[in-house]
Amino acid sequence: MAASLPYVTTPGSIKSALEKIRSAATPERVTKDFVTTVLQIKGGTGGNIPPFLKRIGFVAPDGTPTNIYKRFRNPATGGAAVAEAIKVGYKDLGQANEYFYQLSDKDLLALIVQVTGAEADSRAAALTLSAIKALKTFANFEAVEGSSVAEELPLVRETPPKDLSASTAHKGTKRGLSLSYTINLNLPVTADQAVFNAIFRSLKEHLLSGEE
Repeated sequence: MAASLPYVTTPGSIKSALEKIRSAATPERVTKDFVTTVLQIKGGTGGNIPPFLKRIGFVAPDGTPTNIYKRFRNPATGGAAVAEAIKVGYKDLGQANEYFYQLSDKDLLALIVQVTGAEADSRAAALTLSAIKALKTFANFEAVEGSSVAEELPLVRETPPKDLSASTAHKGTKRGLSLSYTINLNLPVTADQAVFNAIFRSLKEHLLSGEE
């Protein structure tokens, strides 16, 4: 079955929307009224933004801003958030070519046509390419590929010293043993906050509980 990829009829509005999302306060729900009134993107163009944001993982199906949306507003994590959004929204392209975002415009358009089954001169295919290019201006894929949960959890934990007096009694001394370890975790590409919550909860319960 041919894939349906997200795009808007006015690709320039993607750049406008993302720039204004960074400066506007995070709403309880991203609605057409929020886009047209707060983000100041009027008419049908503004009406196309909420569905597009849902397709790329910025907004949940009920309209609430996701973790990707919130991370995008932070300059330190915004590039990685958009890179993740591209992989979420265009996962069908990723299944055909893991590094589709590195392709030239010509090759990426050809891949879009291949995945969607559209005609080579399809307007939808051209708009999809334009949407990806607009998103890529905000994205930092290197941050995603080299990321870990270092910003989410403390990964190095030092245990309290243990009494080794019994094993060192013949020397008449007591020594403490201090251990530390590092955990590297590759997070899945998903817009579902529940997945991350489950991962962090499991780490806390089984590795970071502090129980000896």
